[in-house]
Formats: sequence, structure tokens, C-alpha cells
Amino acid sequence: MSQDPDNAERSASDSDKIDVTLALKRMLDIMNAVDPEHRQRLIQSVATIYDLSQVTLSGSLNANPKRPGIPFSEEKILSPKEFMFQKRPQSDVERVTALAYYLTHYRDTPYFKTLDISKLNTEAAQAKFSNAAQAVDNATKYGYLVPASKGNKQLSASGELFVQALPDREAAREVMQGTRPRRKFKKGSQSKETSPDNAAKAK
Repeated sequence: MSQDPDNAERSASDSDKIDVTLALKRMLDIMNAVDPEHRQRLIQSVATIYDLSQVTLSGSLNANPKRPGIPFSEEKILSPKEFMFQKRPQSDVERVTALAYYLTHYRDTPYFKTLDISKLNTEAAQAKFSNAAQAVDNATKYGYLVPASKGNKQLSASGELFVQALPDREAAREVMQGTRPRRKFKKGSQSKETSPDNAAKAK
């Protein structure tokens, strides 16, 4: 008995599909190899090609048409306090990154300085940074932020994905593990990399 051509084609197509986790890892590997200033453009191009402006992170057709890429859960203009409560950052570095995300998407401020982060932190009723400049530097060091013109900072593509994944700690950790570049260590030096959480706690 011969196999239905349509079923045969469907089976071949299914066998070509890769696991979602593997697909994400490959995508992050590619993004990690792209210059930071080109990552946002790349993400926007992929979203345009696959018409992802109408798809949320969960894959449902519930995106906010006024703010492409921002789910309906963020459609209501959340206050900084509400936003930080939803994301629940657990270190100064994560808090800086979440505040940077809020500035970028809710205040139309993609380029900012440490003072902007500190002011928004106060508005969000968060604990005062012991050293805001150091927290911003650490967020940059670990790839959540990247330098911009005139001494400003901006949210990196990986930093944006990280905040979008919060408060899911496992998903957020996978994002940063997939995007953080590997460091080269000299012979005899300590090879263990300090995590952003530990860096923030060590201040």
C-alpha cells in the first residue's frame, strides 16, 4: 500500500523541525556574534519578515498594535512601581536593567545616563542604590546595557530579552547564558566567572 503523498511530505517536513530550545540557542549564538549596535535592527528585521508584531512572547495573538512587540500585559501604561513589582529584579544589576527597559519602552528614552536610572529608581519606590554608577557599570560589563553616544547608555538586545523573560528566573538565566560572550583567561588565572548577582552583592 503506497503512502499518501501529502502525509509523506508532512512527515518529511516534521522531521526537519528542530527543538525550540535548540532553535533559541542557535539564535542567541548568532546574536552574540553580531555587533551590539546591529542587534536591534536584526531583531526588527526578523519580526518584520515573520510578521511577529502581532505575536507576544507566549505566542498568542494579543500584542499591542500601538507598541509593536509589547504584549497586552504591558498595554496599560504601568507605573514604574507596578512594573518593578511585576519583574521582581533580585540584584542592583537586574534592577538597573529593568529600569532601563522601562525608560526605553514606557518613557521613550532609549538613551540615558546614570542620573536617569537613579531618578526612575526613586519614582519606582525602590531601595536607594549604594552606588548607582557602579551598578550601571556592572550592567554594562555583563551585557545588559551597551554604550551609546555622548556618554549615554542603552539597553542591549540581550538585556531586553532578559527583562521580558522576568520574573521567570530560569528563562531569564537561559537568555543571558546564551548571549554572554565567553571570556579568555590566562594560564593559572581563576576561570570561574562571577555572576551579575554576585557582583552586585560584593559591592
